[in-house]
Amino acid sequence: MIAHMAECLFAADRKAFDNRNKQSMQDFSADSFPKNFDFGNRQAEIFQQWKSDRRFHADPNSEKDPYTIVIPPPNVTGALHLGHALNNTLQDVQIRMKRMQGFEALWMPGTDHAGIATQAVVERRLKEEEGKTRHDLGREALVDRIWEWKDQYEKRILTQLQTMGSSCDWDRVRFTLDPICAQAVRTTFFDLFQKGLIYRGKRLVNWDTFLQTAVSDDEVFHEVVEGHFWHFKYSVIDPKPGEPEFVTVATTRPETMLGDTAVAVHPDPRSAMEKVLAELTEKIQAVGEKDKEVIQSQIDDINERVETMLPGLELLRDMASDGRKLLLPLLNRELELVADSWAKPELGSGCVKITPAHDPNDYEVGKRQNLPMINILNLDGTLNGSAGPYTGLDIKAARQRVVADLDSQGLLIEVEDREIDLAHSDRSKTPIEPMLTDQWFVKMDELAQTAMDAVSDGRVQIFPERYSKGYLDWLGEKRDWPVSRQLWWGHQIPIWSASCSDQQDLDDRLSQLESTVGGDTTRLSHQVEYTAELNEQARVVTEEGDEIAFAVIHVCFDNDDVVLANALESAGFIREEDVLDTWFSSALWPHSTLGWPEKTDELEKFYPTSTLITSRDIITLWVARMVLMGLNNMGEIPFSEVFIHPKILDGYGETMSKSKGNGVDPLDVIEKFGADALRFGLAHLTTETQDVRMPVQFECPHCNQLMDQTKKNRELPVVECKQCGDSFRTQWARTDEHMSFDRGPVVSERFETARNFCNKLWNAARFVMMNLEGYEAAPVTDDELAFEDRWLLSRLNSVTQQVTEGLETYKYADSARVLYDFAWDEFCSFYVEMAKARFQDESSRGVAQRVIAHALDQLLRLLHPIIPFITEEIWQILGTVAPVRGLATVEDASDSIMVASWPLPDEARIDTVIEERFSRFQGVLGALREIRSRQNIAPRQPLEFSVSCSGDVVSLLQPMEPFFQSMAHASSVQWGTEVEPPATNAAVRVDDLEVFVDLKDFIDVDAEIARNEKLMEKIQGQIKGKESKLGNENFVSRAPEEVVAREQESLEKLKAELASVATALESLKAG
Repeated sequence: MIAHMAECLFAADRKAFDNRNKQSMQDFSADSFPKNFDFGNRQAEIFQQWKSDRRFHADPNSEKDPYTIVIPPPNVTGALHLGHALNNTLQDVQIRMKRMQGFEALWMPGTDHAGIATQAVVERRLKEEEGKTRHDLGREALVDRIWEWKDQYEKRILTQLQTMGSSCDWDRVRFTLDPICAQAVRTTFFDLFQKGLIYRGKRLVNWDTFLQTAVSDDEVFHEVVEGHFWHFKYSVIDPKPGEPEFVTVATTRPETMLGDTAVAVHPDPRSAMEKVLAELTEKIQAVGEKDKEVIQSQIDDINERVETMLPGLELLRDMASDGRKLLLPLLNRELELVADSWAKPELGSGCVKITPAHDPNDYEVGKRQNLPMINILNLDGTLNGSAGPYTGLDIKAARQRVVADLDSQGLLIEVEDREIDLAHSDRSKTPIEPMLTDQWFVKMDELAQTAMDAVSDGRVQIFPERYSKGYLDWLGEKRDWPVSRQLWWGHQIPIWSASCSDQQDLDDRLSQLESTVGGDTTRLSHQVEYTAELNEQARVVTEEGDEIAFAVIHVCFDNDDVVLANALESAGFIREEDVLDTWFSSALWPHSTLGWPEKTDELEKFYPTSTLITSRDIITLWVARMVLMGLNNMGEIPFSEVFIHPKILDGYGETMSKSKGNGVDPLDVIEKFGADALRFGLAHLTTETQDVRMPVQFECPHCNQLMDQTKKNRELPVVECKQCGDSFRTQWARTDEHMSFDRGPVVSERFETARNFCNKLWNAARFVMMNLEGYEAAPVTDDELAFEDRWLLSRLNSVTQQVTEGLETYKYADSARVLYDFAWDEFCSFYVEMAKARFQDESSRGVAQRVIAHALDQLLRLLHPIIPFITEEIWQILGTVAPVRGLATVEDASDSIMVASWPLPDEARIDTVIEERFSRFQGVLGALREIRSRQNIAPRQPLEFSVSCSGDVVSLLQPMEPFFQSMAHASSVQWGTEVEPPATNAAVRVDDLEVFVDLKDFIDVDAEIARNEKLMEKIQGQIKGKESKLGNENFVSRAPEEVVAREQESLEKLKAELASVATALESLKAG
């Protein structure tokens, strides 16, 4: 009975199979396959169909193995640029491939509130457009403005991602300030606070005076600016006979002298100078002649300083040991004279002023020497009461006045022009002022070690491996992480604090705190900061009149308990105004997006995630912090692999940034070239070795001319075209007036090649389907395969192997290149040409159709993760022509390529002999075509050629003679090692063989002699350059062995090529 049912079912299936084969071409014609892929309309339609069919949805209850990527959340500061397009293309390539490989693949989307970056953009606009500051609006109103900005740009970002084809699970979009992520932040903060890993302390930070907040080292950039070096002198108090009356110091920031608390001299200036001399002496032996003069000058200068300055520096060292004092001019405050290794006896006067509260190096000296630390700045960058008569001045005005006053007192010695490396806030673009402030910190020693161990023991692998060093070096410093930001946009720190005047007040408040929670102290955690004692220990000097609390109680609880918050505030506790560093919430992203701290199905299924794909500048900001927080909260690493991709730089070599306005909007590229061209172009440039510099231009919507984007015009809302004079708007246009102008897209020509590739694929697919009339699916045996079929299938399986391995190890450029070469050269230019005649022959048509349909099917699958739209379109059209496909076995094609299985390489079909034969054939064929083009010989005019090669190569190439005739109208005359070049010939060397074409019927002898002489001159120049490089001992000794070997191999090839050209010239001249 069961056997009979199976037989009936098989018969029904066979009948349906035959009907599909017979009807597959019914509705298909040349007119039904457009000449071009209409990406402008079809992309949106295809993407919407994918969403409607829930192709991107991941099921946490699936039995499939999980594969998870959480998107590095883009900041809502502005539209995405090409750097984001690159990042998300690479993620989408992985997630699409893994879906096709049968994984339950989740790509979690979302955006980051980017506290300081977003608030900076909104504040800058507020200032430019309304002349207001955040303080004019107030906290609530400013936050409302930022939410409006967030809603606008988040929508734009998500639209950009979807237009690019990003196959995220769009039902699960997260935001770092949404309730789920907010609870994760609250729970983590409470956990760390409870463990004593979060504390408040006074530390030196990078202070942004415009935004009035601390910024991290990662948010600081350095720029060389024109400045000055001011030299002035401090008097010695009560100098003894033989001692100097003054000590000379120098600085690029003279106003900071108001916060000086010491002058340092080296404790052993002689040894320090001798060490520098030894280093310079060693260095001069290793450099070329042109650098020796500079180093010798430095050596002479140090020797002179030893003779003239060393005794004075040793005297100052002794004075420091004796406890001598100096007098700070203008404020007449006593200064310490200290011996510290930060002073450099080989530079300047050998003495350095120490301002512990306003310089990171001086801060370390201050801690070593137990110096007072005097902060002279208010939060807005004006000088505070510690600056005496300069109180209230801004930095520029204070600098001018301090210099003038020093000069008037005869203390200013010299003003030296100098280029200065000045630190700037990447957010406000204003100079950084190092400043001593109270901040909240995360203790990093234990947390950092866990994250270091995860990479060191291989649980987390970073690709390329060289980036592991930066990760480990940063964590190895184990510097406590300042997590508070003096902003209004972000996660407000969940701390309530109360000051206590003395021990009794502290005891009373602690009792009050216990009664507030009804004795249930598990509901919260508290810390006591003994402020006065800490200030005394750190020798922090406060402004006159400032009251220092005896102690401060800090209280934290782990949920948004409004009743408890109100009770604390009624008891006199005040909520911390600062918000958390953006990277605090970002660090939780891999598990917070999956619902943690709740135990959700998604968390159970998809954590740990599989990989994080990001840029190198995020190694410390995201990668390291995600690992340590994942281990702290989940007890597991957040991902097992990290791929660090190259950065896309603008024409000035600057990182593309939304806030800078120098980024290309991916939508502009998509509008001009299509999403597939954008994606393929980006994948093609993703190597492991270097960043990509991409000059960008505005394209004027009026005259279509390109205009270079500059540092000046890239942030303007409206730009005037230099060609036609009309104006157009940019991505920064927001007002009605700005929006009334036509938009000028920002473009780059890097995507032309990718567009051409997509067009080539489309045309090849069109050709295939035009030749599938009468197609019937059936198994194909090996005996039925033609020679070129076996070559194509061998190459197809080799390519499948290479691409699969390449993508799984993040070798995107290699994979894209392999696919490009196979699709363009081998499939389109060779196989299609070789198979054309078989489509006209009834006896061979069936097998040729099945092979080419199968090859196109497999090629589309391999290309789909990179170029999803065009492959989906071709796939669906192919499904109407050949709905059943395969070779050894046949099966119904899926209705969407997204659910087609990933190709598996069949090693049995890989024939290395055939592949080498075709590779040699392609090389010779290319040489024949090059000669034909160079000599301007008509395409169909017959050629005679000879090939000088080994016997092994002869055996590979001779069987290909019919293809030389059919594809190049060329017939061979001679093969082997004894080939005699024709008297008049054109030659091309291809690896270890040489192709000669007899030019007796075509040649212009004089022109050919001139061409070969020019070529000889070029090769001789290349040989000279290679020999010079290999003769450079520095290069040979320092370059990797494989690099030197490549250079030597290249030199030998050039010499062989030179000999060949010389022989050809001799023959031409003799003839």
